[in-house]
Amino acid sequence: MNDVIVHARGLSRTYLTPRSRGFGGPERTAGLQDVDLSVRMGSAVGIIGESGSGKSTLVRLLLGLDSPTSGTVEVEGRAVDARGSARSLHWLRRSTGIVFQDPYASLDPRMSVGRIVGEPLWALGIEGDRRARVRNVLAQVGLDPDAADRFPHQFSGGQRQRIALARAIVHRPRILVGDEPLSALDVTVRAQILRLLADLRAEQQLTLVLVSHDIGVVQNVCDEVVVMKDGRVVEQGPTEKVLLQPQAAYTRQLLASVPTLPGAPA
Repeated sequence: MNDVIVHARGLSRTYLTPRSRGFGGPERTAGLQDVDLSVRMGSAVGIIGESGSGKSTLVRLLLGLDSPTSGTVEVEGRAVDARGSARSLHWLRRSTGIVFQDPYASLDPRMSVGRIVGEPLWALGIEGDRRARVRNVLAQVGLDPDAADRFPHQFSGGQRQRIALARAIVHRPRILVGDEPLSALDVTVRAQILRLLADLRAEQQLTLVLVSHDIGVVQNVCDEVVVMKDGRVVEQGPTEKVLLQPQAAYTRQLLASVPTLPGAPA
């Protein structure tokens, strides 16, 4: 277990929802049910499944953005407790970065790119030449450092996702989480961002957790895969084994129905 950087045990999350028919109070709906997950340091783990399968719920719990109804999460051997103060989770924010699905919605249009990318440095109190670090990381993701002086609306969708990626890694996290970071992009731009993710992972020795609908993305990037359905893990293991020799009927169904990504790096 010494090489495990993220460890979840018995994670469940239920939500109170209004009853659709009849009388009575709200009913409980299970978003996640008894999930165990171990992510090895330096590995890339893909989480796949249909919409509503619990992928994003699991990621929110791993990142301390929500609290489980039951179960525990540990990151780098420390317990994650989302019920504490924001400051009490600074260590977790320092260790993790996240890229969301929609580059249009995830960037504040009122802020310059330099402020957006540099926000984690100020929020986490990271010392050093912050402006220089922002320009360096913009160059690292393939953007002109002068982009720091411009605003999100002046960039294409692919460029905005590069900005979001720069913000996610500016504070040098050890774990990078992508929650459907490619689904809002066209095929050509997806392939470019995939290559960038692979390069960053190698250069910075990042641990990658990637949520994706696209089997092709996971196949080209991830060492291990977790298949989810109805809030449960139905299959997990090395990517090649799960995708070439699936044991669960649902995994076989998913492989038959989900398109792969043309032009992805091999």
